[in-house]
Amino acid sequence: MMLETDHLWMQKCLELAKQGRTAPNPMVGAVIVKNGEVIATGFHQRAGMPHAEAEALSRCPDPAGATLYVNLEPCNHFGRTPPCTEAIIRAGIKRVVVGMIDPDPRVSGKGIERLRSAGIEVTVGVLEAECQALNAAFVHRVRYQRAFGIWKYAMTLDGKIATATGDSFWVTTPASRQVVHQLRNYSDAIITGGNTVRQDNPRLTSHGVGHNPLRVIMSRSLDLPLDANIFQLSDAPTVIFTTPTSNPDRKEKLIAKGVEIVELEEVSPRSVVANLTARGCNQVLWECGGNLAAQAVQQGLVQKVYAFIAPKIVGGTGINPIGDLGITKMAAAKVLDRVEVQTIGQDVLVIGYLGGEGQDFCP
Repeated sequence: MMLETDHLWMQKCLELAKQGRTAPNPMVGAVIVKNGEVIATGFHQRAGMPHAEAEALSRCPDPAGATLYVNLEPCNHFGRTPPCTEAIIRAGIKRVVVGMIDPDPRVSGKGIERLRSAGIEVTVGVLEAECQALNAAFVHRVRYQRAFGIWKYAMTLDGKIATATGDSFWVTTPASRQVVHQLRNYSDAIITGGNTVRQDNPRLTSHGVGHNPLRVIMSRSLDLPLDANIFQLSDAPTVIFTTPTSNPDRKEKLIAKGVEIVELEEVSPRSVVANLTARGCNQVLWECGGNLAAQAVQQGLVQKVYAFIAPKIVGGTGINPIGDLGITKMAAAKVLDRVEVQTIGQDVLVIGYLGGEGQDFCP
């Protein structure tokens, strides 16, 4: 049975969950309510640390008879931490309200079944769409064994990300760039190409907003300036994916700076995302040139698009946000689904999901 206050406390779980940096685990928050008042809260901080339910219970001196709210089904297996279901049962929790079922086959439904078998009332599906959206990247990685991809770009009204000379500072306003910094904050890795490093010299950090993700460069030649901002490792770690035969002298100098070098026979978006997924990345952000963006889209590695559009016109032969996709008919165009349009000052932000495999779970 769903109560009127269930939505209120589940929203609190979602707010708590966002504080964690949990990849490859999901973001989870928990709230314990007794006699209409919150008596304890917790959230999963990072992989290997206590889950949200255990964290909340550890702060609760008298949980017996209380209701536990959690945005993801409690686990019922031993991993890095013990099963949360057993801790809930031992604590004497009377009712558990769950936002969504865990897609992990080790859990999926088993946690709820265990709680009900112990006589605990369980309500499932409170703010389910919001819970799915929060952990869309985790769900995607579990279901498809690859990280969730977001492609972000900023362009002028006439579709240019830079002028013909390559100048791109700045297409959008500081307010729009602040949104990008938040997007980086919630990503586990940012992928770019060697040409973007040479042309724009980006830092690819959250600029103090929060977490700085792993910075990833794809470069077959290693023709990269050693003094580039992205090699300031005090900001965040940087890894370069290149070939075994790329410039050995430059490779040695980059390693000496502390840059990680990964050699792949085929340096492609697919091989790079496979490596990042194996590292535990849930969400990767593509901030790159048009050719690399086209490859990522064609290889099915972009699930969501953030397109910032500035009310500017540069004309001429400026640089486009995406390269050739081999599309010759408008009917074959890539179409975004579940589109959301926002205004950020004078800029417009279009957000949508790119159709294809992996979109069935997206709210």
